[in-house]
Amino acid sequence: MTVELSTPEGMFQPVPYHHVSVATGRRHVHVAGQIARDEHANPLAPGDIAGQIAHALRNTAKGLAGAGASFSDVVRLRFYVTNWEPELYTEFMAGIESVMEELRIPRPLPPLSCIGVDYLFEPDVLVEVEAEALLD
Repeated sequence: MTVELSTPEGMFQPVPYHHVSVATGRRHVHVAGQIARDEHANPLAPGDIAGQIAHALRNTAKGLAGAGASFSDVVRLRFYVTNWEPELYTEFMAGIESVMEELRIPRPLPPLSCIGVDYLFEPDVLVEVEAEALLD
């Protein structure tokens, strides 16, 4: 196995992700920030954080697949969310949960960060997702 996910004893719990990933391999896969757009750049799920997360993760999966990887190879996920407030956590997690089975995203999730930002590159974009994976 290329990626081993863990949460060492003494790290805070419960969280829906692992705190640590250890990976071996030679091919690094970096998927640029993915947003809720279709293949023609049409916006998807306007105004809906959960919906945008789901679509951004689907696009991330396409990027991973294009490099011969999947979410099981991911060592880090990074989410950028506009106007982040802790009250958005439930909606944030609902977006992830809605596609976990479909995209075969492991449970618990790989290490991740949710970073609040003022805005992203276009006003309708509420969420952007980056992924890093490692392959043998």
